[in-house]
Amino acid sequence: MKSLKRYQEKAVEKLLSRSKELLDEKKEKATIVFQSPTGSGKTFMLSKYIEDLIKEYPDKEICFLWISIGAGKLHKQSYYSLKNNFYGFPSVYLLEDEFHGGRSHIERNEVVIVNWDKINTKDKAGDWSNALMRDSERYNFRDVLYNTRRLGTLIVMIIDESHQNAGSQRAKELRDEIIKAHLTIEMSATPELSDFDERVIVNAQDVIDEGMIKKEIIVNDGLDRYTSDEISSVELLLKTAYSKRFELAKMYQTDEIEVNPLCLVQIPNGEVAKEKQEQIENFLAKNRITQENGKLAIWLSEEKINLEMLNDNENKVEFLIFKQAIATGWDCPRAQILVKFRDKGSETLEIQTVGRILRMPEGEHYPNDELNRAYMYIDTHEFNVKKEEYNPNIIKTLSSKRKDIYGELKLKSYYLNRVDYGDITSEVWGDLERVFCEYFNLEIGEYEFFDENKKIVSQKISLEKSTLQNSFMLDKHLDTSEFDKLYTKHITSQKKVSIGYSQEDLDDLFTYMINTNLNGYAPKRSFWSMLSAIRRWFAHYLGINAMKTPNGHIVQRDILLSNYEIFARLLNQTTLIYKDTKKKEIETKVQELEEWKEAWEIPHQKAFNPQTYQKYDYKLSLYEPCYLSIDSQIEQDFIEYLESNKDKIVWWWQNGSEHMAQNFGIKYNTKSTFQPDFIVKFTNGKIGIFDTKAVGYQEEDNKSKAEALQKYIKDENTKGRNLFGGLVIKEGEYFRINQKDSYKSFKESFEDWEYFNLKEQK
Repeated sequence: MKSLKRYQEKAVEKLLSRSKELLDEKKEKATIVFQSPTGSGKTFMLSKYIEDLIKEYPDKEICFLWISIGAGKLHKQSYYSLKNNFYGFPSVYLLEDEFHGGRSHIERNEVVIVNWDKINTKDKAGDWSNALMRDSERYNFRDVLYNTRRLGTLIVMIIDESHQNAGSQRAKELRDEIIKAHLTIEMSATPELSDFDERVIVNAQDVIDEGMIKKEIIVNDGLDRYTSDEISSVELLLKTAYSKRFELAKMYQTDEIEVNPLCLVQIPNGEVAKEKQEQIENFLAKNRITQENGKLAIWLSEEKINLEMLNDNENKVEFLIFKQAIATGWDCPRAQILVKFRDKGSETLEIQTVGRILRMPEGEHYPNDELNRAYMYIDTHEFNVKKEEYNPNIIKTLSSKRKDIYGELKLKSYYLNRVDYGDITSEVWGDLERVFCEYFNLEIGEYEFFDENKKIVSQKISLEKSTLQNSFMLDKHLDTSEFDKLYTKHITSQKKVSIGYSQEDLDDLFTYMINTNLNGYAPKRSFWSMLSAIRRWFAHYLGINAMKTPNGHIVQRDILLSNYEIFARLLNQTTLIYKDTKKKEIETKVQELEEWKEAWEIPHQKAFNPQTYQKYDYKLSLYEPCYLSIDSQIEQDFIEYLESNKDKIVWWWQNGSEHMAQNFGIKYNTKSTFQPDFIVKFTNGKIGIFDTKAVGYQEEDNKSKAEALQKYIKDENTKGRNLFGGLVIKEGEYFRINQKDSYKSFKESFEDWEYFNLKEQK
């Protein structure tokens, strides 16, 4: 049974919490925007949300409408996905199959999948076009909705890919006058709704870090292999994409991964579409990829071929030709290559189309990083894409190759996928329970004695809500002649005004209370774990349940705020104690996720992001062309110094700054990967490993890295390697290097820093 990823758990919890609040408030037209990146598993998250919401309302009548795009039978895809996720409960029905006149209302806990096109159209006279909506002697869908509401059943409407189908005037009529849902969830990677009550956002980087989305997309990789005057642009893109798909398929086979990579080919709209399709099909036929042998699929409005089980990882289809229809709501994680022949569209559509190749086939990254990338081939020299839409380094259009002078290094390299996000996890519950219970003199695990526990707790705090006031300065005059000196003064005022807190203010103050007592943990990632632990303690020990007690979440909040100093201290103590718990979590994860390469080599070819990398004319760079991302002056100066010693150096290579397995890494501390800045091959056969640093900056971290590097060099040299290196600084006009086993900063012991003089190298 598939389980939720950590970011998915948090998203479902947020959706559930906000839904409960809005439903309990009985707010009219309550709406939550759920913004989650393509490939994050929105349908799976919403299926778990539906299950959990049903559990939260065991005594209430509730049902669900799932509004889905009809084009390409995508509503049926939603139907089958939900049925698979639910394992029999709750029941899922297609509107057109189940509600064709015989049923008067939607039953409790039922999920009804609605094809948007079937309920959204009217004829010229203004009458509903589809029989499901038209007046007749039997029940139409409008009657079903009316009867469902009249019976007191709560309707929760989920609009899938809401940016496509929820903004028109007809859509508003359906939503506000006919469906009249008690709660609407607008779900999209790029929502456009502006009128909503709550927003739940899934961070794209969280999705990448958990292996759901590919690490990067490379544009026009290897396109220079087939360029000639005789080859057309169409054939060039297809030939390169065909070769790339073949290479990837071989890699999957070698690693015994049962995935057949799929190449998507997008043709333009308009009159050129048919001609382009014929060109593509002719090329593929020459390479024995046809509709007849099942290796070519077509997904056009007028033609749909070989689409059955297309999303199965072992499906035999290798190429799929499509237009726009596939750009929304489509799910095929084995899609890894996109060939794009189309006119420029909107920036949003560009993101969505590229998003079709973002998903990982099995929801995890592979040891071979080639399989963790997607590839796009496009017939233009430029295109627009929103900056940092998914990953700030994801679109890479520059490419370099290793020079032939390179010889094998066979270095031992270390890579550890990120295990510490600087956050508090659900494991904090045990620490919070212990801290709270010890302070209030409660027995841990005594969950059933609510009244007795309340009496004990009341001896130290008030369980009644107190009136909180906010104090603002009033009528304070600042002399503008002293404006430039205001930063040196503490501005206060004898005149103040007290203002009561609004519910929004109280929520903000509650959030502030938690976030300011996290002791360095990331608020964005940690808040919900802390809130969940707080709510759990109140429910277990005081019987105040955030979901089941009337306004329970507000009661809990007000008790904490009414006793601010006490609970702030307890939260602070909890997060301090949690550090030991966190350490154990990390140690366990490190053992599971660390990866060693015994014979690492500098990649033969690498792609670079033109937004962060710049081309340089350096002759000794191992990569040609030379693209670099230079972050500091000392790094620039060090490269210039290497270039000035051509008689001593064969080549130098700048290590990648991205946290990836293809870069060279050394393990340091218990949970970190150190990626030194440079590897240099000298004419005397030595290999140098150097990391440039500014004097006196982050010395504690420098010590860990420097000592790990020296230990690495010593260990490898016992195996016959010829390595040297260390941390490099620039003092005045001269470079200095520290090669000591025990590191001291330049300020602590300048004697430990030798002059780095390549002229004296033998």
